[in-house]
Amino acid sequence: MSDHVLKASIAAQTAAERALPVAVLALLGLFLLYGVGFAQPEALHNAAHDGRHAFAFPCH
Repeated sequence: MSDHVLKASIAAQTAAERALPVAVLALLGLFLLYGVGFAQPEALHNAAHDGRHAFAFPCH
């Protein structure tokens, strides 16, 4: 596949097609950060807590 064809196919993508993967990953990230972070089982909470500290995210 030539560069010209590849560039044309990328340019032909609509804004919605480019935004969908970003939105899905953002929702997954929010779930991991808040869904697991506020989970009741202690093991899940502790794992999320350690992850927040590893990325310098304030949690308490």
